[in-house]
Amino acid sequence: MSNIGLIIEERSRDIGDFLVGRLLPFRKKRMVGPFIFIDHMGPATIKPGNYLDVGEHPHIGLSTLTYLLEGAIMHRDSTGAVQRINAGDVGWMTAGNGVVHTERTPSDLRDGSTHHLHGFQIWVALPRDKEEMAAQFSFTPGADLPTWTEGELSYKLVAGKGFGCTSSVPVFSYLFMIEIISKNQALLDINKQVSGEVGVCIVEGYIEACGERIEKGNILVSKYNDACVMTVGASTKLLLFGGEPFEEERFIFWNFVSSSKERIEQAKEKWKAKDFTMVPGEDEYIPLPT
Repeated sequence: MSNIGLIIEERSRDIGDFLVGRLLPFRKKRMVGPFIFIDHMGPATIKPGNYLDVGEHPHIGLSTLTYLLEGAIMHRDSTGAVQRINAGDVGWMTAGNGVVHTERTPSDLRDGSTHHLHGFQIWVALPRDKEEMAAQFSFTPGADLPTWTEGELSYKLVAGKGFGCTSSVPVFSYLFMIEIISKNQALLDINKQVSGEVGVCIVEGYIEACGERIEKGNILVSKYNDACVMTVGASTKLLLFGGEPFEEERFIFWNFVSSSKERIEQAKEKWKAKDFTMVPGEDEYIPLPT
């Protein structure tokens, strides 16, 4: 997914053990582990005249993680990958030294019917020694992801490592992304289950932390690595994410992420010159924003 405009930072607030905001990055916390950007898509109604059509746009220095809760997206990129991503699947595209892709409503859903699209497009910065690797795309069906239940909570390990499990999504640094769904109210204690910085995206329902109730649509970031305890409300859905942070700062402009400002400038000029390898069969070019 293209970050068409510049990222607008919303105010974050401090509630004790956590920072709370509605976007990543936000003012007091620009990354959580290697996670640098989270775009919550929908829930949206897809119908004639309102199909998803994101034309050709580039990335460098990151991997994109597409995870849908409802609906489907057809992914095409300059590596030649063509892949339908359904709800529960993981599309993992690594840009490295440069990739171009499109995202569209699949052709079989352009039949005059109405359906829903809801999910997340997540950017994970690459380690500095992997920023210039060759672009690649990986697809993992939802049925291949580790799942388990503990008490009132059901877990799915979308990517990385956590709770003694490992996802088959081919990540390049220590990270975790876990979907957690509650039936009834329950205590969630992730201490020693994951490592590094910890973020919590409330998709549905609410959690209680530090004496406050935080509703859906918010992201919490723990101020203390590895130690995170909260009460999860009944019928709540969370995305738990994070990992070990990098030593070097990451810079971001539009769809470009890098440890080097000069590298981002090079990518900007290359895209303006239409010098990236483009997507076979596509010709809808999204210009560099000014």
